[in-house]
Amino acid sequence: MHCVACQATIDPSDSWCAKCGLAVRRSDPDSERRFVTILRADVVDSTGLVAELEPEEAISRLEPALAAMRAAVRQFGGIVSKELGDGIAAVFGAPIADDNHAPLACHAALELVRRVGSLGDPGLQVRVGLHSGHVVAYMVASEFSKVYEIGGAAQHLAARLESAAEANQIYVSEACQKLADGHVRFEFLGGRTLRGFNQPLPVYRIVGASDLSSWRVRRARSVSRFVDRVTERALLGRAAGGVGASRQTVLLLGDAGIGKSRLAHEFAQERKADGWRLVDAECSPNLQGAPFSTLKRLLLSLLEAAGKDPDGSGDPRSDLPPIHQSALDAVLDLPISEPEWNQLEPHARGRAITDASCAVVEGLARRQRAVVLLEDLHWIDRASDTVVAAIASLQAPGLLVLLTSRPNGMPVWIARCHAEIVAMRPLDDDSGLAMLADMLGPSIANDDLKNRIISHTANVPLFIEEVCRGLRDSGTLRGQWGDLALVRPIDELGIPSSIQGVIAARLDRVSRQERSILQIAAALGPRSSVAMLRRLVEFPEGSVQDCLAALDRAELLVRIDSELGDELEFRHEMVRQVTYDSMVEKVREEIHARILGTLESDETCADEPDTLCYHAVRAKDWHKAFVHGRSAGRKCLSRSAFADAANYFESAMGSLDKTPPRGAREADAIDLRMEARSAFIASGQVAEWLDLGKEAERRADAIDDIGRKVAAMTVRAGAQNFYGAPVEAVVVNEEVVRLAQGWGNLGWLNLARYGLGQAYFLAGRYHEAERTVALAHAQLAGPDASAPIGTTPRYLLLLCCMMKSFTHTVMGEFDAAEQLQREAAAIAAETNRPYDLAGAAYSGGWLMLGRGDPAAAAAILEDGFVLAQKHGIRLFVPVLACHLGMAYLEQGLFDRARSMLTEAREEAKAVGYTSAVLRSSIYLALATCRLGDVRAAQNMLREARNTARQQGFSGLEAEALFGEAIVTPASSAESRAAILASLRAAIAIASESGARPLQRKAEAMLSEVLGQGSELI
Repeated sequence: MHCVACQATIDPSDSWCAKCGLAVRRSDPDSERRFVTILRADVVDSTGLVAELEPEEAISRLEPALAAMRAAVRQFGGIVSKELGDGIAAVFGAPIADDNHAPLACHAALELVRRVGSLGDPGLQVRVGLHSGHVVAYMVASEFSKVYEIGGAAQHLAARLESAAEANQIYVSEACQKLADGHVRFEFLGGRTLRGFNQPLPVYRIVGASDLSSWRVRRARSVSRFVDRVTERALLGRAAGGVGASRQTVLLLGDAGIGKSRLAHEFAQERKADGWRLVDAECSPNLQGAPFSTLKRLLLSLLEAAGKDPDGSGDPRSDLPPIHQSALDAVLDLPISEPEWNQLEPHARGRAITDASCAVVEGLARRQRAVVLLEDLHWIDRASDTVVAAIASLQAPGLLVLLTSRPNGMPVWIARCHAEIVAMRPLDDDSGLAMLADMLGPSIANDDLKNRIISHTANVPLFIEEVCRGLRDSGTLRGQWGDLALVRPIDELGIPSSIQGVIAARLDRVSRQERSILQIAAALGPRSSVAMLRRLVEFPEGSVQDCLAALDRAELLVRIDSELGDELEFRHEMVRQVTYDSMVEKVREEIHARILGTLESDETCADEPDTLCYHAVRAKDWHKAFVHGRSAGRKCLSRSAFADAANYFESAMGSLDKTPPRGAREADAIDLRMEARSAFIASGQVAEWLDLGKEAERRADAIDDIGRKVAAMTVRAGAQNFYGAPVEAVVVNEEVVRLAQGWGNLGWLNLARYGLGQAYFLAGRYHEAERTVALAHAQLAGPDASAPIGTTPRYLLLLCCMMKSFTHTVMGEFDAAEQLQREAAAIAAETNRPYDLAGAAYSGGWLMLGRGDPAAAAAILEDGFVLAQKHGIRLFVPVLACHLGMAYLEQGLFDRARSMLTEAREEAKAVGYTSAVLRSSIYLALATCRLGDVRAAQNMLREARNTARQQGFSGLEAEALFGEAIVTPASSAESRAAILASLRAAIAIASESGARPLQRKAEAMLSEVLGQGSELI
């Protein structure tokens, strides 16, 4: 901040300008969240002391104690936020943050008790309560004064501790004790029941101060020297040396604060100085759910780099085929004029995006050796992940792909692209001491301190840097960076209990305008452009430049060496998070609303509904959050990002429900749920899918909308096929078909008939299943094909082909099944959509199993299983795994079968796919029997058979009965009778349902058993 008279720089803690002597004028602090220590103190039995006194005498009796309390608080940097007649409430760590707030409050409490005791009035005894926690701090103006208030549950706990304390005692919460331990000596009093708290809380009593000096923590600008990581740099150098022969990929792996980005940028800059081209981008936590957000940043950096090519090669997109140019334009949200692009199915578009991105990267590396640096892969969006995996696997000489990630976010494809993983660990002692020598200076007088910091921080570079800042700002270290001296002894380091405290104190050293820029930047994300900040801030251009320069010097928001342009990033993600968390909810909402308005007015951002949705939700602009969330869901669906689509649709539904109630809103809510069903279906969220239908049906009833009610019932009925019993599903689906016929909407009627056919199939009513689905198939195969919102006629036709193929296969009508399977495969090949391809693989594998060719079935099912897993199509994962396990079982691969069928059952349970749980259990039992555990197999089959019978899965009941006959040893008359009973029951069910292959197998086995001896009944 600056003096209003002479413009000299003033420390926020100063009361007078050091240059001209003018008193510092401070504006009222903004409301904000703070982590502080609260002190509550009062005079014991004050009522008894003044009960019989005149008002003037009462004031005279208590005022000395209150004055002593105020003086003790102010001595240790606290603020008296409220006077309570016979006591005070004080806060430490606000409005100027101080990471040492808990120790200071404890020392103030000791001084408070000492001062009141020194008044010489035996009747004046005090009690004190201390607690550390989060509060909202704000200024309250009354008619005569202004008071700095705090709000939140933390102040109530401090008050309860005060009430529980004995005379001249200081009671402290565990949170405060942990922060101040070492600065103050404590006695643990055990758990105490405090008024208003259900459970006993640990309580401590301060018994005295330690010998450690207290200090105000001050923050200042500092830069730590990059420490030469010899091993890691050698590995990177070796990778760079190998790019002449082939592409090299390196992953820097390590925890937050370990120095991944620092090493990566240092190495990349060295390569840049040696004539390499640098292309860098980062993954954003804000946009982790936004498809291709990372790829877009990478492409912008790449295109910018190509634009600066000295040979003037220009835009690398110009050499690409038109469809590839359109693919890149789609990611960059540029206008697309190529009509062929609009005709491509989502998966084909994804393939084109991958191929085009790889081509541009490969072309850049051909012209000049290049480093592609992509940071923070643990925050990468799913859509970009596939493309980055392809780029990392390119066989392109001259290309070095340098990646960074945290261990818990390492991509699964790293091994497949043969990346060299450089696992970054904390610095070794020599490197840590070298870093400290650069910051503190070479003096041997600091050797003991250096060793203690190394031990205390575990050699994590960020922690070393923040501890040194804290020591220097507190005055424990004095001088210039590189020449610091220890001026007083340290019993304990007194570093912040968390890095948050250090950063919060550094943030308080900036001016209000600088803080405003930090807050806007924090809402934008880890990295932001200067141009965007200029549009969002509300003060003159000159002030903006001054603020940015000051923040850069303070290493809070620093300019980065990026070929994308003039950009800024937070020194560390924790700086951004502390800045963001310090804002009260109202301020956050206002900033996000401004960002949203600015982005909406920018034509280049108009096609970024994911980003717009993010800011609309946080601005609590619920109508816009609904609109942008729905658009983002549609965008994800078009790119086969099903889980992301479900998340955006869910956000849109929640946002819409927060808008004012009206009839149009309810209609929108129903339509949104109908449209969203495809995302929930594909991502395997069956329970949520069922809830969509139920909720939409309830809303349709409320507004008496028959058409929407039929649509909602159709969705609910479809989910019921997966999540409930077939008997119930058949009843519901039959009613839905009847209503849909009356409504006359062919699209919903087709879906209703498909659902009813599926329900019949699950109930073992195969002839009815075939006839019902055939009606939908015929309409969808005709010239006037119709499908409901959220799907396409070709997709629904594919489902009908699959369902009819299943049915004919189960009934032994393999030629008809094969004809339908060819039709399904043709549609899948035409759309090239992962969901369609996985579905066609499922029905194709089932057909091959029916024809008795398990090897061919396994080949088809393996491809489908991998595809479903890769694209998050969880609905198909359990059934593909189940039939793949069956194929392994038929081939005699019993261990593989058991493993796959176990996975299938667990996946089916997780998804809520009832029939898949039963079928995988049946064949898992057969595999278990083959591996020698007959008893376990019998128990599994018995349980599956009983469940299938109770819930109405008659086809699966027949399969379970046949399985029981297979695994039961014919070792006694009783067991032979059980085998015969199971076979006869299976035959009866299969005969009635039309499952001819199963019937023939059971009849053959029955004849074999009967032929082995007399029939036992």
